[in-house]
Parts: sequence; C-alpha cells; structure tokens
Amino acid sequence: MFEKLYEEYYHDVYIFLLGLTGNESIAEEVTQETFFKAMKKIDGFEGKCDIRVWLCQIAKNTFYSYCRKQKRILPEEQLQNVPASDCSFVEQLEDEEQMMKIHKVLHNMSEPYKEVFSLRVFGELSFRQIGIIYGKTESWARVTYHRAKQMIVKQMEEE
Repeated sequence: MFEKLYEEYYHDVYIFLLGLTGNESIAEEVTQETFFKAMKKIDGFEGKCDIRVWLCQIAKNTFYSYCRKQKRILPEEQLQNVPASDCSFVEQLEDEEQMMKIHKVLHNMSEPYKEVFSLRVFGELSFRQIGIIYGKTESWARVTYHRAKQMIVKQMEEE
C-alpha cells in the first residue's frame, strides 16, 4: 500500500518542495525524508483531508527541520514561495466550531474547488504549486481558490 502511495504522490511532493527550496538535491533529500516520516505515521492518517495535503504538510515541516539542522535562514526569494494566507479568513479556521462547519461545507463542494481550497489553506501550498499539481496556471489556481472561498462564505452566511 505504501509503495503505491509513494509512486502516486512522489512527484507532487517533490514539486512542492522544489518550490520551497529552489534546489533540486535538497528537494529530493527532503522528499525522501518526508516519505520516510509518512511511512512511520501512516496509521495515524485519519483521512480528514486529501492524502496529498497531509504529505505536503509533512514535507513543509521536514523542510523547516532541515533548515534548522543546517542552521540556515531561508533566503528572501524562498520566503516568497511560502504561501501567504488570508488572515481574517484563516483566523476563522482556528475556531474549532467554525472549522467543523467549513469542513462540512467543503465535504459537499464539487471539484476542483474542494481540492484547491484544501491545498491552499490546509496544505499551505502557493497558487503556483497548486497550478503545477493540476497542470494549470497560477491564475487558474488563484481564481478557483477565490471562487471556493466565496462559496464557503456564502454557505456559512446562510447557516
């Protein structure tokens, strides 16, 4: 099972890390470490989010750990690749009750809106990285995320 997971998502995780690191060898090293950690934690994966989001979260944390171990500071251009968030909207996510409502709305949302929103907010991917995953442009990812967010806000207001 894990071998299939590795084959299916290795490229996505690698591309995500390449965007963060800007370095192919570091991206490859951290991708390998990510899958090693995921293999150890796979029993703890509850399926509450897309597996790709879970893997990218592990990858991001693994990269930050790598930077700390190397006693490196992220260069300015790499910090720009770390996704910025919509502060007021993300603050709502911190409230557990609100988060549960958002997850319910997301559950009923159609693709690609559900996945793009999840990758952006929960997976913390940049629009560029989301576009790469879908084989689309950064603008497409940005528009799709914005529409998904509007759908969620509208649904939340109706409830």
